[in-house]
Amino acid sequence: MAVMLTIGLWGLDRGGMWGDESVTFQVAQRSVPQIWRLLHDVDAVHGLYYLFMHAVLTVHPSEVVLRLPSVCAATATAGLVAALGVRLAGPRVGLWAGVLYAITPMTGHYAQEGRSYALVAAGVAGATLLLVRAVDAGGARAWWPYGSVVAVTCVLHELAVPVLGAHAVSLALLRVPRRVWSGWGRAAGAVALLVLPLVWVSQGQAGQVAWLVPPGWDRVERLARNFSPGPAGPVFWGALLLMAVGLRERRTAAVALPLLLVPPGILMTVSQVRPLYHDRYVLYALAGASLLVAAGAGRVAGGLGRVRFDGRRMRVGGRRVRALLGVTGVLALTVTFLNQLPVHRQDRSAAHRPDNLAVVSALAVRQMRPGDPVLFVPSVGRLAALAYPKGFQRVRDIALRESAPRSGTLWGLEATPGELRRRLASVDRVWVVAERSALDPRRSPPDAVECTKLAVLAEEFTVREEHVREEHVREERVRDDVLLRLYVRRRPGDTPAGDEPPREPAEGRSPGVSAGAPAPTSPRPR
Repeated sequence: MAVMLTIGLWGLDRGGMWGDESVTFQVAQRSVPQIWRLLHDVDAVHGLYYLFMHAVLTVHPSEVVLRLPSVCAATATAGLVAALGVRLAGPRVGLWAGVLYAITPMTGHYAQEGRSYALVAAGVAGATLLLVRAVDAGGARAWWPYGSVVAVTCVLHELAVPVLGAHAVSLALLRVPRRVWSGWGRAAGAVALLVLPLVWVSQGQAGQVAWLVPPGWDRVERLARNFSPGPAGPVFWGALLLMAVGLRERRTAAVALPLLLVPPGILMTVSQVRPLYHDRYVLYALAGASLLVAAGAGRVAGGLGRVRFDGRRMRVGGRRVRALLGVTGVLALTVTFLNQLPVHRQDRSAAHRPDNLAVVSALAVRQMRPGDPVLFVPSVGRLAALAYPKGFQRVRDIALRESAPRSGTLWGLEATPGELRRRLASVDRVWVVAERSALDPRRSPPDAVECTKLAVLAEEFTVREEHVREEHVREERVRDDVLLRLYVRRRPGDTPAGDEPPREPAEGRSPGVSAGAPAPTSPRPR
């Protein structure tokens, strides 16, 4: 837990929120009635988390406070994974499992994100520990704590429900008696009844995950590498080998293997018909990988601990070998962490996240004049102004009809197409905050307001060249860059804004002003 807390606090203030974090930040600062109104139309799956963060940000609304609950949850998860290892295979395996969980880069990534995934992982780890305790205790009362923790976890995020399938497989592998199945069945049934209304409401908001695609084998490989303390090289292959050895530890494998495989397997299978899968939704399954690797290492160490070496001058017995193996294990974990230090450092850069809304606001402060009109294309770009209002407080959001809190939406209601045309007709210049692909003249968005924005910009405005500078920061799956451009009313002979000729980069940089990172690939955060 100390290791996880240290890693979680290291570089916590990275100087910029990305899109999903900004949603948490601005929604959690609304009043409870406003949050409740929002959940009727969008983000019901995150309702409990938003209400929890509302209480947290009441203390002090800042980026660090936004991420502190995730740090604390990851710290608790490391301790719970260790406790599971102790109960299943002994103190040494427990210690190694907890530290392995803490130093895995994927854990550190979500420990520093203002979303619910680290909290869900803590809930699942706690529920799994309570499951093992209930099996050992055998009494009916032991299932109440288990059911309560699973219920809260699944309400925190409904895609934690597959953990019930993992626990059912664990009970089958452990060959528990009928009375244990009876206790677990009642607890699982109560959880299902509690979560069903949330599932029903969220089905009506399925458009939030319309950007997801059916996962292929490449996503399976990616998840396997993310679940390893090192995504490539000897660390990755060594972890896989130790997992295979860990399967020999029957009791540990019966708990860890279903936790590792069943939730991702269920979501990936369902996603072939209706895409629901993303790596972050199954962060909680990472605990199974850490337990298996530690169990494998413990089995290897146990075998070596029984070895005796007789030499001419010394005789090394089992106790000394075990002490040596303990030191070796600590050194191996330290070397593993140091080997992945560049990955951890990269994760603590705002540029490594999908987008950096702080940079958008900083550019707005430097570029815009008081009273300038600004147009967000598409409207989700308004998240920058909601998260960092300082950069936009002097300008006029020309398309906005009703603010996000008052309208019960994530980024506000915009004017009708006719009203938007009239508003744009009254100005000679307008700043546009847009995703690069959103300005593609060949694009035909389904929303009439977005179509109107593109049509008016193409017909009546052109880009003012001396204000156009673009800067790109790439990520793994770049699709768009967030741009800040000044459009002025087109004069006869000007090139239409929608048909700009390609410009050569100056001094090795692409022309224009960018937000400093790619925009989110999803139309709405989830």
